[in-house]
Amino acid sequence: MNAKNFLVSGVVGGIVNFLLGWLLYGIIFKDQFPVTGEMNMTMIVLGSLVGGLFVAYIFAKWAHISTWKTGLQAGAVIGLFLGLYYDFYYNAMKATADIDWQNMGLDIVLTIVMTALTGAVIAVMVDKMK
Repeated sequence: MNAKNFLVSGVVGGIVNFLLGWLLYGIIFKDQFPVTGEMNMTMIVLGSLVGGLFVAYIFAKWAHISTWKTGLQAGAVIGLFLGLYYDFYYNAMKATADIDWQNMGLDIVLTIVMTALTGAVIAVMVDKMK
């Protein structure tokens, strides 16, 4: 694995992930996911960056994914498992026993979409930097 390829594609993927999160959670679905308290933008940026690096590592190191189509498909699968993982734990730790299944499903779908599109961009970047 080329470290430069991994880092550049991961950072670009992190930027795409951040922008998609801002668009989907911050604008389009803001009523379904209201902000409680003050957001920590540093943590959001770091989370987006780590997400991009995570997908880039998988693509560059293990899967050798370098086309937008396979990046989109692999990103969707990764997003499905990340969304399920996060939402199951999130709902397990809530103070109330009421689970909002509709919001949980929407969050999983949004995670799939975000990770799929991020994966497509990362795969194109991996290909361009070969």
